[in-house]
Amino acid sequence: MSAPTGTVLDRILAETREAVERRRRESPLSEPTQPRPQPHRFRDALAAPGIGVIAEFKRRSPSAGELRSGAELDDVVRAYERGGAAAMSILTEEANFAGCLQDLREAREITSLPLLRKDFVVDRHQLLEALHAGADAVLLIVAALTDEDLGSLHAAAIELGLDVLVEVHDEGELERAKAAGARIVGVNNRDLRDFSVDLSRTERLLEAMPEGAVVVSESGISSTAQLQRLQELGVDAVLVGEALMRSPDPAAALEALLPSERL
Repeated sequence: MSAPTGTVLDRILAETREAVERRRRESPLSEPTQPRPQPHRFRDALAAPGIGVIAEFKRRSPSAGELRSGAELDDVVRAYERGGAAAMSILTEEANFAGCLQDLREAREITSLPLLRKDFVVDRHQLLEALHAGADAVLLIVAALTDEDLGSLHAAAIELGLDVLVEVHDEGELERAKAAGARIVGVNNRDLRDFSVDLSRTERLLEAMPEGAVVVSESGISSTAQLQRLQELGVDAVLVGEALMRSPDPAAALEALLPSERL
């Protein structure tokens, strides 16, 4: 199975493959020679008691445009740390989100919190890039990958010592994620095919989650009431980007977002 043709996602994936091939030629990377120290930092942070927030740094998105004029990674990462983030997501896709791998490297120098490389991963080279840049986890989007690629990339990431957030949008994609061995499942409330948002996606898929999986709800989350509801349903963490990036005080916005009672 693969993503439908003619979608925004298809265009981004085509651009990503071209960019990866270029980087592979220009900047070949070595395979690790030793096991990664402290594996599963990302998963463990999300599985801690109470609902956690993966706070995301991104400059723009195809659906929302520029999110924060003159965004300084240093300031935002430190603000997220002060605000109580469980982990951080650093968007590294360039053409559509204005991110880069250097953002991930710099974030690693600034914070000790677990870092997710948020990108459209389609190739092992991107796993090595994430590892070399200091990421603790990578994102695999089920809608972007064939079953074969999803399984092989998931296994390769685990072998490299990276946690994997496997992103799904519907029941069929969740079944594919389960078949690939996903232990951290993210439900993206935004459909990447048309960028519409439906917050009920997470709730609909919860009962079908693999036993013991860490569950993350992504996109469209901007209020404490939403976090409280998701926490009551058993969701382990949420990924929040736009609401925090648009705030004049990301630390205060994040602190205010977290429920006063963490179950």
